[in-house]
Amino acid sequence: MPDKPNGAAVLYCHYHGGKYDLGKDELFLEPLFGEWQDKTPRGPALAQAGYLVLAIDAYSFGERQHQGPAGERESGRETENALFKRFLWEGRNLWAMMVYDDLLALNYLLTRTDIDPTRIAITGASMGGSRATWLAAIDERIKVIAPVVQYTRYQNFVASGEVNHHSFYYYVPNVLKAGLDMEAIVALSAPRPQIVLVGDSDVLSPADGMQIITDFTRKVYALYGADNHFEPHIYEGLAHVYTVEMFDTMLNFFNRYL
Repeated sequence: MPDKPNGAAVLYCHYHGGKYDLGKDELFLEPLFGEWQDKTPRGPALAQAGYLVLAIDAYSFGERQHQGPAGERESGRETENALFKRFLWEGRNLWAMMVYDDLLALNYLLTRTDIDPTRIAITGASMGGSRATWLAAIDERIKVIAPVVQYTRYQNFVASGEVNHHSFYYYVPNVLKAGLDMEAIVALSAPRPQIVLVGDSDVLSPADGMQIITDFTRKVYALYGADNHFEPHIYEGLAHVYTVEMFDTMLNFFNRYL
């Protein structure tokens, strides 16, 4: 937390990466796929920029590694798998439950007297980027959106044959049957400021799908007369990594709109 909060806040959604013991501590300990070297970790860097930062552990991560039916007998991936199965039996799904938890985190953030409710951003990378995209799509209290290394169009991802690169959390029943794909979810944030940062060689986000998402979302933002509020940054030759350049670009975007 900054010494003198300026009223703006960032809800930070941690990534997956199979690092179940990490969870929200990614903010302080983890370079996240790329080289961070002497760069200040993302959490402290956001706080030093004047933002209050909140992150929670998703199901099966960090302090919630044993939050499955087996309790302490299982952890991490086993907890994730067990919860995925249990929620299906209960008529729910793991992804919906994770996004709902992020909604509860947002609710808490907005109870704070040092927060301006008109100045809330959300970001995260990989799984965290997906969480940010979905929560912003369903809740307009999020004012600025910044998913990183996540821009996956489901139909193109299936066609690529790389489906197993995403873990169980990612799969929502009937999404494609309902005629939805990522462009519809991304575009639901219009006309709010949204920046996307991803590499064109990211196996989790096929490039042909990214083009469809970008073209569709630009048209929706144009309908609002807010063309300049949507900034997709697709880095040539970059795989599934979060670079210092990406973070700095995102931070500049936050500073502009928050």
